[in-house]
Order: sequence, then C-alpha cells, then structure tokens
Amino acid sequence: MSRLTLTEIWIYPIKSLAGIRLQQAIVKQKGLTYDRRWMLVDEAGRFLTQREHPEMSQFQLAMDNVQLTILNRISGQSLILDLKGENYGESMPVIIWDDEVEAIEVDQEYSRWFSDQLKIKCKLVFFPETNARPVDPNYAIQNEHVSLADGYPFLIIGQSSLDDLNKRLKEPIPMNRFRPNFVFTGGMPYEEDRWKKFSIGKNRFVGVKPCGRCVLPNVNQQTGTKGLEPLATLATYRKTGSKIFFGQNLVAIDYDELQEGDEIALEV
Repeated sequence: MSRLTLTEIWIYPIKSLAGIRLQQAIVKQKGLTYDRRWMLVDEAGRFLTQREHPEMSQFQLAMDNVQLTILNRISGQSLILDLKGENYGESMPVIIWDDEVEAIEVDQEYSRWFSDQLKIKCKLVFFPETNARPVDPNYAIQNEHVSLADGYPFLIIGQSSLDDLNKRLKEPIPMNRFRPNFVFTGGMPYEEDRWKKFSIGKNRFVGVKPCGRCVLPNVNQQTGTKGLEPLATLATYRKTGSKIFFGQNLVAIDYDELQEGDEIALEV
C-alpha cells in the first residue's frame, strides 16, 4: 500500500472568496484557524456565495500574522482586514443554509467596500469562535460545531481522485474547484469515501459523510465564468440519488498543529 501523505493545506477565511495555501495550520473544533470565520451576507442577512455570484472568485487573499489582504482582481482595489476580530461592530442574526446564527458586522466601511465591488448591497460579518453552530447531529461524533463552512469543519480529497476525474474530462481542472482543506497523495481514487477513523500527523479525524457537491465546482476560479463541468461528468459515475459526491467531510478528535508532509494513517 502506498504511503498516504498530506500535500496541501487550504483555508478560505472569507466564505466563497479565494483560498490561501498554508504550510502548517492549527486544528480547531470548528475548522482550521481562520477558515471561514468571515462571510458576506445580503440585506436580509442571508449568505452570499459563488453559486449565484461567481465574480466572488476574483477576490484574492493573502495573510500574515495580524492581517488579511483582499484584492479584487477585476477592479484592482484592495482592503486590509484585522485578523484578531477586535473593535468589530454590532452583532446581528445571519442565515447560512438552514441555520440562523449570530455574527458581528466587521465595519460599515468594509461592508460598503464589498457592496461597491460586487455591485450588490451586502455586509461583511465575522463569526466568533465562541458562537454556536452545531454540526448536523446525525453526523456529529462529540457534539461538534462548525464555522461558516457549508456543513462540516474539514474536507479532504485525494489527488488520485482528481487525477481520475481529469482523465474523463476534455479539459483538466485544478483542485481549487472543490475547495478542500486537505489534499493527500497515495492510495486509490476515491478511497477517502470509505475512511472512518484516521490520523494526520498528531491529529485524529473521523470521516462522517461524503461531500455532496453544489454547482460551485463549475465556476472557473481563474476567470470567474461558470460552465457545465466537472459536474456533468461526475454525474455519470459519482451520483447517488440526487447528490453528486466528491471528497469526504470530517470532524476532528484532536486539536494540534499539522503540516504539509505529515503522514496519514488509517485505523484498521
């Protein structure tokens, strides 16, 4: 059996904007540090994503220890955000899928900036670590909570799974279409579907549910255009009922650091 190795770590600090690749990260119950702790919402407080606004893919992010830099590739304008979440604004209810949670508007100036860039009225909100958002109890292991990710704190995908998909596509696509937190090499295509208990370095995880995909993987992250692939091809061999699956959702048992190159060990 080939060695399973963690080769990429990704976070998406502002939900549905571009991701940031890290060499190491701290695991927390709700997800990796800074992963999807911010989100854009419309005037009704409902979350915004690339599903309806593919131009959100054109906001590039960079991060150091104290701040997040957001660059709109279309306008060339940028914004700097304090990562510590201090001196933020008012608390407000926001809606993400079927969940209503409390979040904090970062600042009215930041909301205006995004409204101007996207040409829709919206607010930038922050989700504190202490605020509640339980994982679906049907899949929770220890009553876990999640950040502003769609439903689960972590997503893992094997490079061999993408390689197999790309063999079936007319034009290959990069992994960023699927927005994983963890990418690994070794093993067979789609074997992560069957993973239950395993460890990455010092951290134990549990695979709780294969990831049902929405239309977001059809958005080209480089251009912001939406097509029919890869979901059209995935539907021919990765569909169960009405859902198309690619990747595995996880919850964590341990909350320690992990880094690129860590070995993945499956519990037998």
